[in-house]
Amino acid sequence: MWILYAVGSAFFAGLTSILAKCGIRKTDSSVATAVRTIVILAFSWGIVWIVGSWRQISLISGKTMLFLILSGAATGASWLCYFRALQAGDINKVVPIDKSSTVLTILLALIFLGEGVSFPKLLAVLAIAAGIFLMIEKKDVKEQEQKGKTGWMLYAAGSAFFASLTAVLGKIGISGVESNLGTAIRTGVVLVMAWGMVFITGKQREVKHIDRKELAFICLSGIATGASWLCYYRALQEGPASVVAPIDKLSVLVTVIFSYFVFGEKLKGRALAGLALLTVGTVVMAVL
Repeated sequence: MWILYAVGSAFFAGLTSILAKCGIRKTDSSVATAVRTIVILAFSWGIVWIVGSWRQISLISGKTMLFLILSGAATGASWLCYFRALQAGDINKVVPIDKSSTVLTILLALIFLGEGVSFPKLLAVLAIAAGIFLMIEKKDVKEQEQKGKTGWMLYAAGSAFFASLTAVLGKIGISGVESNLGTAIRTGVVLVMAWGMVFITGKQREVKHIDRKELAFICLSGIATGASWLCYYRALQEGPASVVAPIDKLSVLVTVIFSYFVFGEKLKGRALAGLALLTVGTVVMAVL
């Protein structure tokens, strides 16, 4: 069942990117992230209340709580970087870089969680890395810079780094608590980080000026993220992080398909080849 949960996480994560992109055309990315987190917090705690796992809060050990908090902090940092990159760059370029966290997650899982990597899996990792490289063309980067959209690649790389930390820390933290409850607790940490960033940068006044249409997309992206998280951490609780993370990153397929129909963003031959390698590598990771 954990594979199905991981696939569900990928689908909702891909949908999140599209909805979020629609919601940050005019709205500042940090403000949008903070608003989205409120929706996710309500969504995740609603699920906790429905399944009755809130009764287990007093049973959570100090170590588990610490790793949940650290995982939430890493998620918050990843989000702030990701949506800043998404606002500045093309979604078909930002998402593949963000998904490169797969490779780092596998390495960290090997080092800290003792999850072995066989030779076929190593080849799969190399295929994923090559696919990501092919999807990012220098010409596309220069075109973005000419349009005044600079710095997006650095933010996308930051998103990937913190996302990999999220997976490993989340795996350790989620092992001692019901997955829905763990997700809800982590979301609380993300909420504090997101709104802290808004107030530090003095952007809290922009909340009341968010366009209603964009606000609707921001809220929908929050719901999609909540669904993705619930699936992801349920999969992470039952399956190996080195396999769950790659399956989750298949969300790039969902993103590419939707971005074509919604934004008219097309992939060229080189990028399509990269997407194929990324997909094949991920599938191999999942089945071996």
